[in-house]
Amino acid sequence: MIDKITYSAPAKVILSGEHAVVYGNPALVSAVNLRLKFTILERPLQNSKLNKEVLFISQKVKDFLNIKKIIFEDKQFSYKIESEIPVGRGLGSSAALSVASVAAFLEFYTGRKFDKKVINKLAFQIEKHFHSNPSGVDNSASCFGGLILYQKQKSLKNLDYKIPKNIEEKLFLIDGGKPEETTGDMVKSVESVESVETILIKIEIETKKILDSIENVKIDLFKESIINNEKLLEELGVVSEVTKTLLKDLLKFGVGKVTGAGGRKSGSGFILFYAEDEEKLIKCLITKKILFYRLITDDIGLIRH
Repeated sequence: MIDKITYSAPAKVILSGEHAVVYGNPALVSAVNLRLKFTILERPLQNSKLNKEVLFISQKVKDFLNIKKIIFEDKQFSYKIESEIPVGRGLGSSAALSVASVAAFLEFYTGRKFDKKVINKLAFQIEKHFHSNPSGVDNSASCFGGLILYQKQKSLKNLDYKIPKNIEEKLFLIDGGKPEETTGDMVKSVESVESVETILIKIEIETKKILDSIENVKIDLFKESIINNEKLLEELGVVSEVTKTLLKDLLKFGVGKVTGAGGRKSGSGFILFYAEDEEKLIKCLITKKILFYRLITDDIGLIRH
């Protein structure tokens, strides 16, 4: 009998297509090597209550197994979550939890492993509970890993090439502060933007440009598209004044854009940043005590430990 089951899933970064992806436009997204690890132990949790979100996921898995008429054993459990992914900052922490925990619960209750497509589909249903109108891009990147071109209810394409090394080695994830708003709040706020459809079309054009820049190693086009992306996100009203100021301060070191749903009142989550001068950027961020990571892609996605 297996005493414990552990799965982990990576964070994600949207290179282009924030908010546009909710409306059916394509988004280019990459899994990154910050992981959330979910462990189930076959024993009841002592002197503590189970997290309501984990209980919800557990129940959704059992509902799925019942609907599919898959035999399973309902058992008591305890669990442990270990995460390197900052919460609520646009890097897909809830999606990583959904993916890793669904995989773990499916195996825990049935004694067998499930295909990633099944896990991803169920994780998306859970993301719908956590967020009002998710696109499905976060859980897809977390489940499958690599570089993904994603279009809601249309296609999920795992690209057979990677971000070129001479671009990736200059990419950073910089903490622009935790948004006060939820992802659902930000998605809703975009609905009321007067010229939203025009902006989303322009974002789709930038997504194609970034895709071209990666596929054909066009560094100048990549940087130009990062700049244009940020301007369009600001037009959507998803970048706070605090984050705009930070981006202006960092302009002497390179170019950046918000990645994720953003935020209006205070922080806007993490910034994807292309550094022209890595050493000076790092020195500045350390001096300002701003959390940052080098962006390292993850090509594996969900794994069992």
